[in-house]
Amino acid sequence: MWKRLTVLWALLRVDARRLWLALRHPLQPGWLKPAVGLMLLYLVSPIDLLPDFIPVLGLVDDLVLIPFAVRFVLNRLPLAVRADIGHGQRV
Repeated sequence: MWKRLTVLWALLRVDARRLWLALRHPLQPGWLKPAVGLMLLYLVSPIDLLPDFIPVLGLVDDLVLIPFAVRFVLNRLPLAVRADIGHGQRV
Protein backbone atom coordinates (compact mmCIF):
# COMPACT_ATOMS: atom_id res chain seq x y z
CA MET A 1 0.00 0.00 0.00
CA TRP A 2 2.86 2.42 0.77
CA LYS A 3 4.33 1.84 -2.68
CA ARG A 4 0.99 2.72 -4.25
CA LEU A 5 0.76 5.89 -2.20
CA THR A 6 4.31 6.88 -3.18
CA VAL A 7 3.55 6.48 -6.88
CA LEU A 8 0.31 8.41 -6.56
CA TRP A 9 2.04 11.21 -4.71
CA ALA A 10 4.65 11.54 -7.46
CA LEU A 11 1.87 11.86 -10.03
CA LEU A 12 -0.25 14.22 -7.98
CA ARG A 13 2.34 16.46 -6.37
CA VAL A 14 1.25 19.72 -8.00
CA ASP A 15 -2.46 18.93 -8.05
CA ALA A 16 -2.37 17.70 -4.45
CA ARG A 17 -0.79 20.97 -3.34
CA ARG A 18 -3.50 22.94 -5.16
CA LEU A 19 -6.19 20.75 -3.65
CA TRP A 20 -4.70 21.27 -0.18
CA LEU A 21 -4.71 25.05 -0.71
CA ALA A 22 -8.30 24.89 -1.93
CA LEU A 23 -9.32 22.95 1.19
CA ARG A 24 -7.87 25.72 3.35
CA HIS A 25 -9.32 28.57 1.27
CA PRO A 26 -12.07 30.60 2.99
CA LEU A 27 -14.25 30.60 -0.16
CA GLN A 28 -14.14 26.84 -0.73
CA PRO A 29 -17.43 25.32 -1.88
CA GLY A 30 -19.35 23.12 0.55
CA TRP A 31 -18.96 20.02 -1.62
CA LEU A 32 -15.14 20.11 -1.62
CA LYS A 33 -14.46 18.38 1.71
CA PRO A 34 -16.91 15.49 1.08
CA ALA A 35 -15.45 15.03 -2.42
CA VAL A 36 -11.90 14.83 -1.08
CA GLY A 37 -13.09 12.48 1.67
CA LEU A 38 -14.62 10.14 -0.89
CA MET A 39 -11.40 10.15 -2.93
CA LEU A 40 -9.37 9.25 0.16
CA LEU A 41 -11.86 6.58 1.11
CA TYR A 42 -11.59 5.02 -2.36
CA LEU A 43 -7.80 5.15 -2.17
CA VAL A 44 -7.55 3.23 1.11
CA SER A 45 -10.57 1.01 0.55
CA PRO A 46 -9.94 -2.65 -0.22
CA ILE A 47 -12.87 -2.51 -2.65
CA ASP A 48 -11.74 -1.30 -6.08
CA LEU A 49 -13.20 -1.31 -9.56
CA LEU A 50 -10.46 -3.76 -10.51
CA PRO A 51 -9.19 -5.89 -7.60
CA ASP A 52 -5.54 -5.41 -6.60
CA PHE A 53 -4.77 -9.12 -6.93
CA ILE A 54 -4.91 -8.78 -10.73
CA PRO A 55 -1.19 -8.17 -11.40
CA VAL A 56 -1.09 -4.91 -13.37
CA LEU A 57 -4.69 -3.83 -13.74
CA GLY A 58 -5.29 -3.73 -10.00
CA LEU A 59 -2.96 -0.77 -9.57
CA VAL A 60 -3.77 0.91 -12.86
CA ASP A 61 -7.29 1.79 -11.81
CA ASP A 62 -5.94 3.73 -8.82
CA LEU A 63 -3.24 5.38 -10.91
CA VAL A 64 -5.86 6.55 -13.40
CA LEU A 65 -8.96 7.26 -11.31
CA ILE A 66 -7.41 9.21 -8.43
CA PRO A 67 -5.51 11.75 -10.60
CA PHE A 68 -8.58 12.07 -12.82
CA ALA A 69 -10.81 12.72 -9.80
CA VAL A 70 -8.42 15.31 -8.36
CA ARG A 71 -8.19 17.13 -11.70
CA PHE A 72 -11.99 16.94 -12.08
CA VAL A 73 -12.51 18.52 -8.65
CA LEU A 74 -9.92 21.24 -9.29
CA ASN A 75 -11.59 22.15 -12.58
CA ARG A 76 -14.93 22.64 -10.83
CA LEU A 77 -13.70 25.04 -8.17
CA PRO A 78 -15.04 28.60 -8.33
CA LEU A 79 -12.89 31.01 -10.33
CA ALA A 80 -11.97 33.05 -7.25
CA VAL A 81 -10.61 29.98 -5.49
CA ARG A 82 -8.73 28.80 -8.58
CA ALA A 83 -7.14 32.20 -9.01
CA ASP A 84 -6.02 32.32 -5.38
CA ILE A 85 -4.48 28.84 -5.39
CA GLY A 86 -2.22 29.62 -8.28
CA HIS A 87 -3.93 28.90 -11.55
CA GLY A 88 -6.51 31.26 -12.93
CA GLN A 89 -7.03 29.31 -16.13
CA ARG A 90 -8.76 26.03 -16.53
CA VAL A 91 -6.39 23.23 -15.52
